[in-house]
Amino acid sequence: MRAKKISTNVTVDDINSAREFYQDFLGLQTEEFNLGWVARFTDVESGAHVQLVTRDLTAPEDSAMSVHADDVDAAYREAQRRGYEIVYPVTTEDWGVRRFFVRAPDGTLLNIVQHPGVKRCP
Repeated sequence: MRAKKISTNVTVDDINSAREFYQDFLGLQTEEFNLGWVARFTDVESGAHVQLVTRDLTAPEDSAMSVHADDVDAAYREAQRRGYEIVYPVTTEDWGVRRFFVRAPDGTLLNIVQHPGVKRCP
């Protein structure tokens, strides 16, 4: 698997209430997306970003980070081969991403995700 980008997922009670701090104070002005339960705020010049999550819509637990993979299906097979705990199976979500959740040996829960239109490696 090749990690293309890693986003920290910060659990918040309410995205709109947290917006002022992350956009105004930290300067992450660009709201890349907002699904109501998850939103990403970014500084377009530096690339610094954070994802705010109130409660994952479909997975049984919230993840600590999202790893944007080049090929989520290959990553899933590799995680299984290595015997890592799969917390949420590979799924194409209604909002278009394909993802799964895997627990690292240290206990950290990761959302391994591939966005639509992203080519998979051969």
